[in-house]
Amino acid sequence: MAWSAQQYVKFEDERTRPVRDLLAAIPNRDVRRAVDLGCGPGNSTEALAARFPGAAVSGMDSSPEMIEAARMRLPAISFAVADIESWRAAAPFDVIFANAALQWVPDHAALYPRLVAQLAQGGSLAVQTPDNLDEPAHRLMRETAASGPWAEKLAKASEARAARQTPDWYYRLLKPHCARVDVWLTTYHHPLPGGPNAIVEWFKGTGLRPFINPLDEREREAFLDRYRAGIAKVYPALDDGSVLLPFPRLFIVATR
Repeated sequence: MAWSAQQYVKFEDERTRPVRDLLAAIPNRDVRRAVDLGCGPGNSTEALAARFPGAAVSGMDSSPEMIEAARMRLPAISFAVADIESWRAAAPFDVIFANAALQWVPDHAALYPRLVAQLAQGGSLAVQTPDNLDEPAHRLMRETAASGPWAEKLAKASEARAARQTPDWYYRLLKPHCARVDVWLTTYHHPLPGGPNAIVEWFKGTGLRPFINPLDEREREAFLDRYRAGIAKVYPALDDGSVLLPFPRLFIVATR
């Protein structure tokens, strides 16, 4: 799936806030090696390196465009184009960090224990994933995909994300492999300038990608016009012209 670093960083401050909250929950210990899985343009890697200044930090992402942006941002850090699903650590890590990335990787029942197994003793797997598939913005994506002339092209677009699981499902999955598992949900309410169209711009960098990537330019514009009209109805502009985007996120810190 094609990703746009430029589109993603339009809302960098809002996207980095969960990164900081996740990093704050990682237990204090001597972290020598840390990796950022699905590092994107490097905003999360930058925060990871600041949290553990003595660690050798690296990052990886499946998108060459994202890795190029990350290397320009942080030339002293090692980045690689790689796939999380097939990633294997050459040596154990003290922190494996994955912010808004694992929702794109299938089979969490196998993935999460495999990542924990690549931690050093006492190391932590720190994960944040969007928990927003029931939010109006995502329901509208699916409804718009199913109701237009592009329906056949987009029949499987909603399958791009891994199956959604509950917090207790992840706790039960990870507890047999870990000394401590911390799981919580937070709903952020992001005020975005620009009214409802700002929500469209937000999701053009993430959740809309599986829906708009398969379309040609004419279809893409028509899809976005229809989606934008739906968004304007369910996310009305505030008095100052901005819009409030509720965004639930699931956090996990699993310490081996």
